[in-house]
Amino acid sequence: MQIVYFAWLRERIGLPRETWETKAETPAELVAELAAREDRYALAFSDLSAVRVALDQELADFDAPLAGVREVAFFPPMTGG
Repeated sequence: MQIVYFAWLRERIGLPRETWETKAETPAELVAELAAREDRYALAFSDLSAVRVALDQELADFDAPLAGVREVAFFPPMTGG
């Protein structure tokens, strides 16, 4: 699956996107996998209240199923005006 990082998540991780093989069933499990991978991921995902997730370009919850998902995007909350 493709994982895409935006804004300060991309800066902390050092990658705009990557391909990742996972057995995670939810974005929360995927985050736990990534955070255990390296310190830079652990730092980026240290406060999930400051992170949003989209599955195949649709906003989702961290407990949504990943089955069949091709792209997971992580980004900070957005504000409008």
